[in-house]
Amino acid sequence: MAVYTKLEEQDINGILLNYKLGKLKRFGGIKEGIENTNYSIETEKGKYILTIYEKRVKETDLPFFSNLMVELSKNGFICPKPIPNKENNYISNINNKKFMIVSFLDGKSKNNLSPFECKIVGREIAKLHKITKNFKFIRKNNLSVRSWRGIFTQVKDRCNKIHSELPKLIEANLTSIEREWPKSLPSGIIHADLFSDNIFFKNNKFSGFIDFYFSCNDFYAFEIAICLNALCFDGFKQNLSFNVTKAKKLMEGYNEIRKISKDEKIALKVLSQGAALRFLLTRVFDYLNAVDDAFVKIKDPEEYLRRLEFHKNAKSYEDYLI
Repeated sequence: MAVYTKLEEQDINGILLNYKLGKLKRFGGIKEGIENTNYSIETEKGKYILTIYEKRVKETDLPFFSNLMVELSKNGFICPKPIPNKENNYISNINNKKFMIVSFLDGKSKNNLSPFECKIVGREIAKLHKITKNFKFIRKNNLSVRSWRGIFTQVKDRCNKIHSELPKLIEANLTSIEREWPKSLPSGIIHADLFSDNIFFKNNKFSGFIDFYFSCNDFYAFEIAICLNALCFDGFKQNLSFNVTKAKKLMEGYNEIRKISKDEKIALKVLSQGAALRFLLTRVFDYLNAVDDAFVKIKDPEEYLRRLEFHKNAKSYEDYLI
Protein backbone atom coordinates (compact mmCIF):
# COMPACT_ATOMS: atom_id res chain seq x y z
CA MET A 1 0.00 0.00 0.00
CA ALA A 2 1.14 3.57 -0.70
CA VAL A 3 0.01 6.94 -2.01
CA TYR A 4 1.02 7.97 -5.54
CA THR A 5 -2.30 9.56 -6.61
CA LYS A 6 -3.23 12.42 -4.29
CA LEU A 7 -6.96 12.78 -3.56
CA GLU A 8 -8.74 15.57 -1.73
CA GLU A 9 -12.02 15.37 0.16
CA GLN A 10 -14.01 16.51 -2.88
CA ASP A 11 -12.43 13.71 -4.93
CA ILE A 12 -13.50 11.08 -2.42
CA ASN A 13 -17.01 12.56 -2.26
CA GLY A 14 -17.20 12.42 -6.05
CA ILE A 15 -16.23 8.75 -6.02
CA LEU A 16 -18.83 7.92 -3.37
CA LEU A 17 -21.61 9.34 -5.53
CA ASN A 18 -21.38 6.15 -7.58
CA TYR A 19 -21.62 3.86 -4.52
CA LYS A 20 -24.34 3.10 -1.99
CA LEU A 21 -22.08 3.71 0.99
CA GLY A 22 -23.55 6.91 2.42
CA LYS A 23 -21.75 10.15 3.19
CA LEU A 24 -18.02 10.42 3.88
CA LYS A 25 -17.04 10.85 7.54
CA ARG A 26 -13.24 10.74 7.27
CA PHE A 27 -10.41 9.48 5.06
CA GLY A 28 -6.62 9.22 5.01
CA GLY A 29 -3.74 7.95 2.87
CA ILE A 30 -2.00 4.72 3.79
CA LYS A 31 1.80 4.79 3.54
CA GLU A 32 2.71 1.10 3.93
CA GLY A 33 3.63 -0.85 0.81
CA ILE A 34 4.96 0.16 -2.59
CA GLU A 35 2.59 -0.92 -5.37
CA ASN A 36 -0.73 0.96 -5.40
CA THR A 37 -2.34 4.08 -3.97
CA ASN A 38 -4.47 3.30 -0.91
CA TYR A 39 -6.84 5.34 1.23
CA SER A 40 -8.80 4.34 4.29
CA ILE A 41 -12.30 5.79 4.12
CA GLU A 42 -15.12 5.79 6.64
CA THR A 43 -18.70 6.52 5.64
CA GLU A 44 -22.07 6.38 7.35
CA LYS A 45 -22.19 2.67 6.54
CA GLY A 46 -18.74 1.62 7.76
CA LYS A 47 -15.03 1.47 7.00
CA TYR A 48 -13.50 0.63 3.61
CA ILE A 49 -10.22 0.65 1.68
CA LEU A 50 -9.99 2.46 -1.67
CA THR A 51 -7.20 1.18 -3.92
CA ILE A 52 -6.06 2.97 -7.08
CA TYR A 53 -3.97 0.71 -9.31
CA GLU A 54 -0.53 1.98 -10.29
CA LYS A 55 2.80 0.76 -11.63
CA ARG A 56 3.01 -3.00 -12.28
CA VAL A 57 -0.72 -3.75 -12.02
CA LYS A 58 -2.26 -4.43 -15.43
CA GLU A 59 -5.85 -3.39 -16.12
CA THR A 60 -6.56 -6.82 -17.62
CA ASP A 61 -5.64 -8.48 -14.28
CA LEU A 62 -8.21 -6.58 -12.23
CA PRO A 63 -11.16 -8.94 -12.87
CA PHE A 64 -9.00 -11.79 -11.57
CA PHE A 65 -8.30 -9.94 -8.31
CA SER A 66 -11.91 -8.93 -7.74
CA ASN A 67 -13.26 -12.40 -8.64
CA LEU A 68 -10.75 -14.05 -6.35
CA MET A 69 -11.71 -11.96 -3.31
CA VAL A 70 -15.42 -12.31 -4.02
CA GLU A 71 -15.22 -16.10 -4.38
CA LEU A 72 -12.95 -16.50 -1.34
CA SER A 73 -15.44 -14.51 0.72
CA LYS A 74 -18.30 -16.68 -0.55
CA ASN A 75 -16.36 -19.75 0.59
CA GLY A 76 -15.88 -18.40 4.11
CA PHE A 77 -12.25 -17.29 3.79
CA ILE A 78 -11.52 -14.05 5.63
CA CYS A 79 -10.32 -11.37 3.22
CA PRO A 80 -11.45 -7.96 1.93
CA LYS A 81 -14.65 -8.17 -0.11
CA PRO A 82 -14.99 -5.93 -3.19
CA ILE A 83 -17.89 -3.45 -3.06
CA PRO A 84 -19.91 -3.06 -6.28
CA ASN A 85 -20.71 0.43 -7.56
CA LYS A 86 -24.19 1.52 -8.66
CA GLU A 87 -23.65 -0.16 -12.05
CA ASN A 88 -22.86 -3.38 -10.17
CA ASN A 89 -19.20 -3.29 -11.26
CA TYR A 90 -16.30 -3.85 -8.88
CA ILE A 91 -13.83 -1.81 -10.93
CA SER A 92 -14.32 1.96 -11.39
CA ASN A 93 -12.36 4.81 -13.02
CA ILE A 94 -10.76 8.01 -11.78
CA ASN A 95 -8.27 10.23 -13.63
CA ASN A 96 -7.67 7.55 -16.30
CA LYS A 97 -6.84 5.00 -13.59
CA LYS A 98 -8.78 2.03 -12.27
CA PHE A 99 -9.77 1.66 -8.64
CA MET A 100 -11.67 -0.66 -6.33
CA ILE A 101 -13.31 -0.22 -2.93
CA VAL A 102 -13.17 -3.21 -0.60
CA SER A 103 -14.47 -3.94 2.89
CA PHE A 104 -12.29 -3.09 5.87
CA LEU A 105 -10.94 -5.98 7.95
CA ASP A 106 -10.93 -5.63 11.71
CA GLY A 107 -7.58 -6.36 13.29
CA LYS A 108 -4.03 -5.35 12.45
CA SER A 109 -0.75 -6.79 11.31
CA LYS A 110 2.12 -7.75 13.61
CA ASN A 111 5.73 -6.94 12.81
CA ASN A 112 7.00 -10.21 14.23
CA LEU A 113 4.84 -13.33 14.29
CA SER A 114 5.22 -15.89 17.08
CA PRO A 115 5.72 -19.60 16.26
CA PHE A 116 2.08 -20.21 17.24
CA GLU A 117 0.92 -17.45 14.85
CA CYS A 118 3.10 -18.97 12.09
CA LYS A 119 1.23 -22.25 12.59
CA ILE A 120 -2.08 -20.41 12.20
CA VAL A 121 -0.81 -18.76 9.02
CA GLY A 122 0.34 -22.11 7.64
CA ARG A 123 -3.11 -23.54 8.20
CA GLU A 124 -4.81 -20.56 6.53
CA ILE A 125 -2.49 -20.71 3.51
CA ALA A 126 -3.41 -24.35 2.98
CA LYS A 127 -7.12 -23.47 3.31
CA LEU A 128 -6.71 -20.82 0.61
CA HIS A 129 -4.99 -23.35 -1.66
CA LYS A 130 -7.74 -25.91 -1.15
CA ILE A 131 -10.59 -23.43 -1.62
CA THR A 132 -9.17 -22.04 -4.87
CA LYS A 133 -8.34 -25.49 -6.29
CA ASN A 134 -11.52 -25.59 -8.38
CA PHE A 135 -11.68 -21.90 -9.34
CA LYS A 136 -11.81 -21.58 -13.12
CA PHE A 137 -10.14 -18.19 -13.54
CA ILE A 138 -6.37 -18.06 -14.07
CA ARG A 139 -3.62 -15.44 -13.90
CA LYS A 140 -0.01 -16.17 -14.83
CA ASN A 141 2.66 -15.02 -12.40
CA ASN A 142 4.20 -11.91 -14.00
CA LEU A 143 7.00 -12.07 -11.42
CA SER A 144 7.88 -15.73 -11.84
CA VAL A 145 11.39 -17.08 -12.42
CA ARG A 146 11.00 -16.26 -16.14
CA SER A 147 10.88 -12.53 -15.34
CA TRP A 148 13.82 -12.18 -12.98
CA ARG A 149 16.62 -11.89 -15.52
CA GLY A 150 14.69 -9.13 -17.28
CA ILE A 151 14.41 -7.18 -14.02
CA PHE A 152 18.09 -7.76 -13.31
CA THR A 153 19.00 -6.39 -16.75
CA GLN A 154 17.20 -3.15 -15.88
CA VAL A 155 19.15 -2.63 -12.61
CA LYS A 156 22.45 -4.42 -13.30
CA ASP A 157 24.47 -1.29 -14.07
CA ARG A 158 23.18 0.68 -11.08
CA CYS A 159 22.61 -1.77 -8.25
CA ASN A 160 26.21 -1.52 -7.03
CA LYS A 161 25.08 1.82 -5.55
CA ILE A 162 23.18 -0.25 -2.97
CA HIS A 163 25.94 -2.82 -2.36
CA SER A 164 29.23 -3.10 -4.23
CA GLU A 165 28.94 -6.89 -4.66
CA LEU A 166 25.25 -6.91 -5.57
CA PRO A 167 25.61 -7.44 -9.37
CA LYS A 168 27.89 -10.44 -8.82
CA LEU A 169 25.70 -11.92 -6.06
CA ILE A 170 22.52 -11.61 -8.11
CA GLU A 171 24.11 -13.12 -11.21
CA ALA A 172 25.47 -16.13 -9.31
CA ASN A 173 22.16 -16.85 -7.58
CA LEU A 174 20.07 -16.25 -10.69
CA THR A 175 22.14 -18.63 -12.80
CA SER A 176 21.85 -21.49 -10.29
CA ILE A 177 18.14 -20.85 -9.70
CA GLU A 178 17.33 -20.86 -13.42
CA ARG A 179 19.22 -24.13 -13.82
CA GLU A 180 17.59 -25.92 -10.87
CA TRP A 181 14.03 -24.51 -10.97
CA PRO A 182 11.43 -27.33 -10.96
CA LYS A 183 9.34 -27.84 -14.08
CA SER A 184 6.31 -29.50 -12.49
CA LEU A 185 4.87 -29.34 -8.97
CA PRO A 186 1.32 -29.14 -7.55
CA SER A 187 0.04 -25.69 -8.45
CA GLY A 188 -2.95 -23.39 -8.31
CA ILE A 189 -3.85 -19.91 -7.08
CA ILE A 190 -1.47 -18.51 -4.46
CA HIS A 191 -1.45 -15.17 -2.62
CA ALA A 192 2.26 -14.64 -3.51
CA ASP A 193 2.87 -11.71 -1.11
CA LEU A 194 2.23 -12.99 2.41
CA PHE A 195 4.44 -10.69 4.44
CA SER A 196 3.44 -9.94 8.01
CA ASP A 197 1.85 -6.63 7.00
CA ASN A 198 -0.64 -8.54 4.83
CA ILE A 199 -1.72 -10.85 7.67
CA PHE A 200 -4.18 -9.55 10.25
CA PHE A 201 -4.89 -10.69 13.80
CA LYS A 202 -7.49 -9.52 16.29
CA ASN A 203 -7.36 -10.51 19.96
CA ASN A 204 -4.62 -13.00 19.02
CA LYS A 205 -6.89 -14.71 16.49
CA PHE A 206 -6.47 -14.74 12.72
CA SER A 207 -8.64 -12.05 11.12
CA GLY A 208 -7.69 -12.26 7.45
CA PHE A 209 -5.26 -11.84 4.57
CA ILE A 210 -5.18 -8.56 2.64
CA ASP A 211 -3.52 -7.18 -0.52
CA PHE A 212 -4.22 -9.87 -3.13
CA TYR A 213 -2.70 -7.85 -5.99
CA PHE A 214 0.17 -10.27 -6.65
CA SER A 215 -2.10 -13.33 -6.53
CA CYS A 216 -1.58 -15.69 -9.43
CA ASN A 217 -1.25 -19.32 -10.46
CA ASP A 218 2.04 -20.88 -9.42
CA PHE A 219 3.48 -23.74 -7.37
CA TYR A 220 1.85 -24.10 -3.94
CA ALA A 221 5.33 -24.74 -2.54
CA PHE A 222 6.48 -21.37 -3.90
CA GLU A 223 3.93 -19.77 -1.55
CA ILE A 224 5.52 -21.66 1.33
CA ALA A 225 8.97 -20.53 0.18
CA ILE A 226 7.80 -16.91 0.14
CA CYS A 227 6.48 -17.28 3.69
CA LEU A 228 9.71 -18.87 4.93
CA ASN A 229 11.48 -15.74 3.70
CA ALA A 230 8.88 -13.26 4.90
CA LEU A 231 7.94 -14.72 8.28
CA CYS A 232 10.71 -17.00 9.52
CA PHE A 233 13.77 -14.74 9.72
CA ASP A 234 14.45 -12.65 12.83
CA GLY A 235 16.67 -9.60 13.19
CA PHE A 236 17.86 -6.98 10.72
CA LYS A 237 20.16 -7.04 7.67
CA GLN A 238 23.45 -8.82 8.45
CA ASN A 239 22.14 -9.98 11.84
CA LEU A 240 19.23 -11.88 10.32
CA SER A 241 18.88 -15.50 11.42
CA PHE A 242 16.51 -18.25 10.32
CA ASN A 243 14.01 -19.24 13.02
CA VAL A 244 13.60 -23.01 12.70
CA THR A 245 10.82 -23.09 15.29
CA LYS A 246 8.70 -20.70 13.23
CA ALA A 247 9.39 -22.73 10.07
CA LYS A 248 8.38 -25.97 11.81
CA LYS A 249 5.13 -24.45 13.04
CA LEU A 250 4.33 -22.94 9.63
CA MET A 251 4.83 -26.34 7.99
CA GLU A 252 2.93 -28.12 10.76
CA GLY A 253 -0.09 -25.87 10.28
CA TYR A 254 0.02 -26.24 6.50
CA ASN A 255 0.27 -30.03 6.66
CA GLU A 256 -2.82 -30.21 8.87
CA ILE A 257 -4.88 -29.08 5.86
CA ARG A 258 -2.78 -30.10 2.85
CA LYS A 259 0.12 -32.56 2.95
CA ILE A 260 3.30 -31.43 1.21
CA SER A 261 4.57 -33.99 -1.31
CA LYS A 262 8.07 -35.45 -1.51
CA ASP A 263 8.78 -33.52 -4.73
CA GLU A 264 7.75 -30.26 -3.05
CA LYS A 265 10.11 -30.96 -0.15
CA ILE A 266 12.99 -31.60 -2.55
CA ALA A 267 12.27 -28.34 -4.41
CA LEU A 268 11.88 -26.17 -1.29
CA LYS A 269 15.53 -25.08 -1.19
CA VAL A 270 15.62 -23.64 -4.72
CA LEU A 271 12.09 -22.24 -4.38
CA SER A 272 13.15 -20.41 -1.19
CA GLN A 273 16.31 -19.15 -2.85
CA GLY A 274 14.19 -17.97 -5.77
CA ALA A 275 11.65 -16.26 -3.53
CA ALA A 276 14.47 -14.37 -1.80
CA LEU A 277 15.88 -13.29 -5.17
CA ARG A 278 12.45 -12.24 -6.46
CA PHE A 279 11.93 -9.81 -3.56
CA LEU A 280 15.53 -8.62 -3.66
CA LEU A 281 15.17 -7.75 -7.35
CA THR A 282 11.86 -5.91 -7.04
CA ARG A 283 13.09 -4.01 -3.99
CA VAL A 284 16.26 -3.03 -5.84
CA PHE A 285 14.15 -1.88 -8.81
CA ASP A 286 11.85 0.20 -6.58
CA TYR A 287 14.79 1.65 -4.65
CA LEU A 288 16.48 2.79 -7.86
CA ASN A 289 13.24 4.06 -9.42
CA ALA A 290 11.61 5.78 -6.44
CA VAL A 291 8.97 8.42 -7.21
CA ASP A 292 10.19 11.60 -5.53
CA ASP A 293 6.81 13.11 -4.66
CA ALA A 294 5.04 9.88 -3.68
CA PHE A 295 3.94 9.28 -0.11
CA VAL A 296 5.50 5.81 0.05
CA LYS A 297 7.75 3.69 2.22
CA ILE A 298 10.52 2.03 0.17
CA LYS A 299 11.64 -1.32 1.62
CA ASP A 300 15.32 -2.10 2.15
CA PRO A 301 16.73 -4.46 -0.53
CA GLU A 302 19.74 -5.51 1.60
CA GLU A 303 17.49 -7.44 3.98
CA TYR A 304 17.38 -10.16 1.34
CA LEU A 305 21.13 -10.69 0.94
CA ARG A 306 21.33 -12.65 4.22
CA ARG A 307 18.30 -14.70 3.21
CA LEU A 308 19.90 -15.56 -0.13
CA GLU A 309 23.07 -16.68 1.64
CA PHE A 310 21.11 -18.97 3.98
CA HIS A 311 19.14 -20.62 1.17
CA LYS A 312 22.20 -21.04 -1.05
CA ASN A 313 23.99 -22.89 1.76
CA ALA A 314 21.02 -25.07 2.70
CA LYS A 315 21.38 -28.65 1.51
CA SER A 316 17.88 -30.08 1.84
CA TYR A 317 14.35 -29.71 3.20
CA GLU A 318 15.57 -30.85 6.63
CA ASP A 319 17.80 -27.78 6.95
CA TYR A 320 14.64 -25.71 7.27
CA LEU A 321 13.27 -27.79 10.14
CA ILE A 322 16.34 -28.85 12.18
